[in-house]
Amino acid sequence: MELIADLHIHSKYSRATSPQCDLEGLSEWARIKGIGLLGTGDFTHPKWRKELKQKLKPAEDGLFMHNEIKYVLQAEVSNIFRRGEKLKKLHTILYSPSFEVAEQVSDAIGKHGNLAEDGRPILTMDVMEMLDTFFSLSDELVVVPAHAWTPWFGIFGSKSGFDSLKEALGKHAKRIFAIETGLSSDPGMNWMLSGLDGVSLISNSDAHSPPKLGREANVFSLPELSYKALMDAIRTHKGFVKTYEFYPEEGKYHWDGHRNCGIFMSPREAMKHRDICPKCRKPLTVGVLHRVVALADRREGEKPEGAVPYTSLVPLATVISAVRGRGEQTKGVKDEYFKLVNYFGTEFAALEAPESELALASDAELARGVVAAREGKVHWRPGYDGVFGELSFSAQVPQQDKSQTALTDF
Repeated sequence: MELIADLHIHSKYSRATSPQCDLEGLSEWARIKGIGLLGTGDFTHPKWRKELKQKLKPAEDGLFMHNEIKYVLQAEVSNIFRRGEKLKKLHTILYSPSFEVAEQVSDAIGKHGNLAEDGRPILTMDVMEMLDTFFSLSDELVVVPAHAWTPWFGIFGSKSGFDSLKEALGKHAKRIFAIETGLSSDPGMNWMLSGLDGVSLISNSDAHSPPKLGREANVFSLPELSYKALMDAIRTHKGFVKTYEFYPEEGKYHWDGHRNCGIFMSPREAMKHRDICPKCRKPLTVGVLHRVVALADRREGEKPEGAVPYTSLVPLATVISAVRGRGEQTKGVKDEYFKLVNYFGTEFAALEAPESELALASDAELARGVVAAREGKVHWRPGYDGVFGELSFSAQVPQQDKSQTALTDF
């Protein structure tokens, strides 16, 4: 059984999240995308967990079903704590084998944060203390550092992260068998660190609205699907076919920059400026690429033995928008998106379709755009300091700042 899995999302109970992130909206958009397995998001939130218990039907061992889409119990938590004199901020993804364990987890961390306030709760406990608690509850509970390289909340982030898993997690580092690469890095960048050779790299959307599902995802081919089989595939790479990746340049923190000044630059240029904004003289937000280079002990392009391959894709609506020169939220782009989805059955099927079939379903210009995007024959104004990268099919990439304010941008 081969299926696409997006294992990190959010519900309508998280901040800055679409009200359409309920089970009905998530299941419908998973079908549109071609995703067979979703994380539930936010199982620590009492109201969302109640809805999940009411609406999800048991499927294979440890998994659940809603409107023909399978789900795994998943949440994200935010730890903000002091380690010595330094303030640390770390996001982690949690996967639970059952509602019973999910409730035990929620009870344990509820003493350290208001779980009803946000689907991604803020906890005032050191992450090592949290892991002490989690691993005493269940050997099947899985913890994955979320968007590992983002500046403020990634385990390796430039603003509040660490230089290694062991530094961050101590004795528990050996229990962590996967990290999430995040939108601003891809496996190729992570392969530059030999310290991650024994760690699987998973990719997920971290979507705050249903149309953003699957912008990054994982592909598995398993004889049978269960919670244990899924986690074993991630851990061992057996049945873990590949990941679908954002181009890292599209992510919001790929390059260094200062959003308020509209300043962005490569790591090399930022180092020349000593990581100071040349406009306002305040520190730049050091991006993911800079941080990877700082910690890397391998050359770019080296691939560890047994590494899971990946395919870089641009979301279909983004390609249509760039080719047609119209915003992604315009009626024309939306109509063309659904025309292609209906023709091919799902968005992923459209993105992987031959150029000749794409031309039949649309026209030669858009067909060339989809193929160029998946072959890497595109140009980017790289994302920086919370601003998404901008796609162009010409070398003349627009340089202006473009802020994101709508829920659909997350």
